[in-house]
Amino acid sequence: MAPAPPDRPWTVAVLGPGGVGGLLAGLLARAGHRVVCVAGERTVQALREGPLRVGSRQFGDFAVPVEADTALREPADLCLVTVKHTALADALARVPDTMLATGTVVPLLNGVEHPAALRAHFASRCVVPGVIRVESARTAPGVITHNSPFTEIDLAGPPERLAPLADVLRAAGTRVQVRADETAMLWAKLAFLAPLALLTTRHRRTAGEVRDHHRAELVALVEEAAAVARACGAATDPAQVLALYDSFPPDTRSSMQRDAEAGRPLELDAIGGALLRAAARHRIATPVARRLVEDLSPH
Repeated sequence: MAPAPPDRPWTVAVLGPGGVGGLLAGLLARAGHRVVCVAGERTVQALREGPLRVGSRQFGDFAVPVEADTALREPADLCLVTVKHTALADALARVPDTMLATGTVVPLLNGVEHPAALRAHFASRCVVPGVIRVESARTAPGVITHNSPFTEIDLAGPPERLAPLADVLRAAGTRVQVRADETAMLWAKLAFLAPLALLTTRHRRTAGEVRDHHRAELVALVEEAAAVARACGAATDPAQVLALYDSFPPDTRSSMQRDAEAGRPLELDAIGGALLRAAARHRIATPVARRLVEDLSPH
């Protein structure tokens, strides 16, 4: 059954219209919602001068007009927080908490430790943690390339309360599931993401090359991450994680790998650091993860 459309178009703020945020901004604008991209001057100028352009393996190529500003200046029904973890503190200054007094904030960030920072900035009740599975990149301001044949979002919270939000996201084209356990949801994502991010970045190879040429290291790291996730409350099966990796297109690259190639700051602490801190709390040995984090850390 198709999701029911909302009774009116929503005003959606997208904080950080990069690979993930830009794709979702495009999909929601295409579905008829008013979208305001909140970003830096260069991106704002590009989006004011022309449409947001998306080239998608899943949705095809399309261009849609969106609004853009360096700050959110009016209330929004929904704010998608899609900046990199390294830019989160500065980005939140662009979105006053009063603009989401009756709206919902959905962070789609890597890692497990960011919900606390968002709940300190916004009213706790309005923050709905989420995770997204997608490969999408910003190739220029306002230009998005979506390479994966899927866009899947999980949200954590009461299903009845999140039903309208889930319906809006589904109607835009994404696959949405609502999870009861926030911690389990976030750790299930990190247990999958950390091995992919650390290994593709360290070896400068695609997911296909990692699974073909660094299989033993991949298996060991997946087992370490799964053990930590289980200790944190996420039922994680290493065999299922490996099967998911094996199903990925061989040219898949992680966002951390793309950041390293572009000389941008890495989300190493949010991904690898969070994994090591949780492992230490639960006294779980993670020698492969520790070595990779040390290799990727600035010296």
